[in-house]
Amino acid sequence: MTDFIHALTTSVILQNALLAGVIASIACGVVGSYVVARRITYIAAGIAHCVLGGMGIARYLQIVHGWTGLQPLHGALAAALLSAVIIGWVSLRARQREDTVISALWAIGMAVGILFISQTPGYNEDLMSYLFGNILLVSHTDLVLILLLDVLVVGIGLVFYNKFLAVCFDEEFTRLRGVSVEFYYLLLLCLTALTVVVLVTVVGLIMVIALLTLPVAVAAYFVRRLWQVMLTATLLSAALTTAGLAVSYGPDLPAGATTIALAGAFYLAVIIGVRIFAPARG
Repeated sequence: MTDFIHALTTSVILQNALLAGVIASIACGVVGSYVVARRITYIAAGIAHCVLGGMGIARYLQIVHGWTGLQPLHGALAAALLSAVIIGWVSLRARQREDTVISALWAIGMAVGILFISQTPGYNEDLMSYLFGNILLVSHTDLVLILLLDVLVVGIGLVFYNKFLAVCFDEEFTRLRGVSVEFYYLLLLCLTALTVVVLVTVVGLIMVIALLTLPVAVAAYFVRRLWQVMLTATLLSAALTTAGLAVSYGPDLPAGATTIALAGAFYLAVIIGVRIFAPARG
């Protein structure tokens, strides 16, 4: 731990990684609370895995065709928003089973990403960092983009707080009140897509849903109001990403995997603690 603190004072890479974890935690806490409340974790997972297709296409165009201004994060953003709209439209309008459509988009997104990455000379090794994240590779440009996404996600999430709250907890009553449930549901899915893009940089595609939901699940044990869950989950996410960096630094472990392992262990500890001590308090 002492080595990590010392390195943090001198290493720009670690400073960027720490800052990325903290600012990503803000969107994670806000949108993760809506995702858990609306019970759309499976939809968020489908969006997350479609992201690889956009990243693979963007990397291919950047390296093979010289589109130097195009970054994988741009492709991730486009793929996430597109998949959110498709899944939302199917869920609201189409007659097909939405779980089948989500599974299809999940598989297609992953397959397209792997195909394009395999055809990109010298960048096959990037597949592992896309899947499992590499927060130590976050650049200043990435930080600015994450921060902008963060501001947008949090701004919309807070401006439409009451509408989202109604859609998450009582959709039928909200519809009877004349509120456009479809519009706010699609908007919520788009916010989820943006947050997935933010978290991909921190923990990767495989673990993005864990960081989006586990801090919220823990927070829900201790607070009841949704805004309190958001605040608590944000603080927990920031603490877990920081702890993941610190714990992984010495033994040179993957920071994303370490963060999720800590989050999972913390969640299980809370569940066990509540099971043991809740009856005694009652």
